[in-house]
Amino acid sequence: MSIGIKLAERGFASDRMIRAGIRRLLRERLQSLVADPKSDTDWIAELESTSLAVETDAANAQHYEIPAAYFRTVLGSHLKYSSGFWPKGDESLDESEAAMLEQSCEHAQLMDGQRILELGCGWGSLSLWMAAHYPASSIVAVSNSHSQRAYIESQAAERGLVNLKVQTCDINELAPEGVFDRVVSVEMFEHVRNHRELLQRISDWLKPGGKLFVHIFSHRKHTYLFEAKSQKDWMSKYFFTGGIMPSAELLPTAAETLEEEARWTINGTHYSRMLEAWLLKHDQHSDQVLETFRQCYGAKDAKLWAQRWRIFYMACSELFAYNHGEEWPVMHYRFAKSC
Repeated sequence: MSIGIKLAERGFASDRMIRAGIRRLLRERLQSLVADPKSDTDWIAELESTSLAVETDAANAQHYEIPAAYFRTVLGSHLKYSSGFWPKGDESLDESEAAMLEQSCEHAQLMDGQRILELGCGWGSLSLWMAAHYPASSIVAVSNSHSQRAYIESQAAERGLVNLKVQTCDINELAPEGVFDRVVSVEMFEHVRNHRELLQRISDWLKPGGKLFVHIFSHRKHTYLFEAKSQKDWMSKYFFTGGIMPSAELLPTAAETLEEEARWTINGTHYSRMLEAWLLKHDQHSDQVLETFRQCYGAKDAKLWAQRWRIFYMACSELFAYNHGEEWPVMHYRFAKSC
């Protein structure tokens, strides 16, 4: 590990220095992508022989088996662990969560009475929102995390929601019963490598005329993998093992059996603002954060991991804010299965 990263992790580098280092690494990343470009067609062909997702246990441990108490501390009231939407710019964290949830349902063309499958439901922000706003719908939410399932089920029971079923399953092994009017997914496709195969399976899970909605972060032009090959790959090692940064065209290119109906490009500054809000709450409740982290990381490493999460938020915020939010946007897609 480099001296700079060690200093940052131990709290000996200022946030200003850390952010400057992050922006330098982002510039280097872009330079390397421009110097050695690879088409989405080539990426899809290369990844066709892989599993749907790789390193799923590592990804689960890095984010999704962390105690719910931590996320209740730093996220908004909906526990939306993904980008919010700030249409006016002065919304509260809770309002930004609700704005993106509402927009996602609109883009997915959800209607009451539909049978809906959610892939990668996180802490249930969209699942619980759909169950409450579409009471005649039947919703199946899939997570790879037992703690997330327990949390969502407890919230559904507390709110009297009886139209939501949560399933714990590795996406590689998912075989849902029946077919669906809608499949929705928020920031799960970034953990998938073989997108063509997953999109084919989703097509099989949809009714004729059914639709897929995907919320995904992206780079405007380039696809690349998160792999821990050097000391610079800190994000890949600790927070995004097995992940992928898709280009804005990767999913439409991979979708052979689904037709792209619509897309929306959401400026990355919306996500950056969300991450800064999480960082602020992380800092405001540092004692509570340390207490929670002692449970999952141990007393010896709790402080180290508290700082690593701070760096994670800063790194992601700087990425999405880069080039005024134009370089790494959030994409919404709606795909349709032919009748």
